[in-house]
Amino acid sequence: MKPKTNGLRGRPDFLLLVLTLLLVGFGLIMVFSASSNTAVISKSNNFDALYFTKRQLLFAVLGTFSMFVAMNIPYTAFKKGFVIYFFPVLIMLILVPFVGKSLNGARSWFGIGSLGIQPTEFAKLGLVLYLGSLIAKKGEKFRDFKKGLVPVFIIIAVICGLIMLQPDLGACIVIAGTSLIIIVAGGANLKQLFLSGVIIASIVAALVSVSMLHDPDSWTYRINRFTAFMDPTSDMQNTTYHLSRSLEALGHGGITGAGFGHSVQKLRYMPYPYSDFIFSVIGEEFGFIGSLLFLLFYLFFIWRGMLVAIRCPDTYGTIVGVGIVSLIAVQAIINIGGVTGAMPLTGVTLPFISHGGSSLIVCLLGMGVLLSISREYNRPAQEKPPARK
Repeated sequence: MKPKTNGLRGRPDFLLLVLTLLLVGFGLIMVFSASSNTAVISKSNNFDALYFTKRQLLFAVLGTFSMFVAMNIPYTAFKKGFVIYFFPVLIMLILVPFVGKSLNGARSWFGIGSLGIQPTEFAKLGLVLYLGSLIAKKGEKFRDFKKGLVPVFIIIAVICGLIMLQPDLGACIVIAGTSLIIIVAGGANLKQLFLSGVIIASIVAALVSVSMLHDPDSWTYRINRFTAFMDPTSDMQNTTYHLSRSLEALGHGGITGAGFGHSVQKLRYMPYPYSDFIFSVIGEEFGFIGSLLFLLFYLFFIWRGMLVAIRCPDTYGTIVGVGIVSLIAVQAIINIGGVTGAMPLTGVTLPFISHGGSSLIVCLLGMGVLLSISREYNRPAQEKPPARK
């Protein structure tokens, strides 16, 4: 049943809002710690110790503004209004492999002066809103393979295909994991889902095999990088360099840490300490105890977000809420798992913490939608719609 949006609106979930702002604040502190020493001696960074911190603060302000705007829009408006957001992002995804800015072997950015826009980050949230609208609209028909799963798989395949043109394997893994959770939350037939997964995996394996025959040298390097977590000391000057430096940082942190600002590996040893490897800096400076407290805080944030999603009396709100929280959680797991050697490194950032404008703005925009959802179940009792059956 579609909830009414007229009348008084409830207050947003205050605890979730505070947790979000605390994460952003901690991220700003860690970006400063991880980047200031190298930025101050870099000509490209204007010899400014606050170069990355000021950029991240700008992104945080823009993202927070976007969050408060989205928070004050009834979430049901996104059920049809997602097209205003999704299709411009789709056009950018199509264009970026051809006219985008190339960085680290991937053409993923549109350069705007010294700043940039990464369409992939915006596509993640756009896909969540699209899938939520599609699944909620289909209702019970979603359990039908042809009318339910096939259209959803086509949408996911198109987005992932466009992203792989850049290429960005990490983003595709995040999208695939998030989409799977959304599909399950939407009530898909699990047997159909399992069989579909086997078929899709077979197709992907066949395509990769053909590509490996065409360019074996490139794939050999990619596979070695992907499997580096299995033996971090096997090639420390090449394929396992990033991971070995990350593990050295975590090892140096020990139980209590080296102290805030006293990370050694961030001093031009570990690549991108303010971005992909910022959790390694947290581990080195705050040690096992500090890292554990951070992870517990992050888990509490995820739990609160899921609680907001499942409390929504509307199916669409629940699916979108679960999708937003899953997007953040899946990316965090992949980032932390990669830098700790628990899984392959894929080059994704840690949501709310890592330096990155597009990522931070999209995360905060997603939280704005989630906070809008929370305002539905917090409406005064006489205004609440009946709970869905």
